[in-house]
Amino acid sequence: MVDPSRLRKRSVLVAGHRTSVSLEDAFWEVLKELADRRGLSINQLVAEVDEGRSGNLSSALRVYVLREIGG
Repeated sequence: MVDPSRLRKRSVLVAGHRTSVSLEDAFWEVLKELADRRGLSINQLVAEVDEGRSGNLSSALRVYVLREIGG
């Protein structure tokens, strides 16, 4: 069984550059679902969030997920 609170670091491609993002498994799962619904890859979705962020990318992704699932 996967622990949804386990922090997992993944490499993503943002604006042509590889970077690492650390998120809990639960956030990665929801990001994948959101990307799939929109017909995007995780990299494409992360790039969209990256374009509009002003702070830390991991934090911006968590806020994005919460906004999307919260309505």
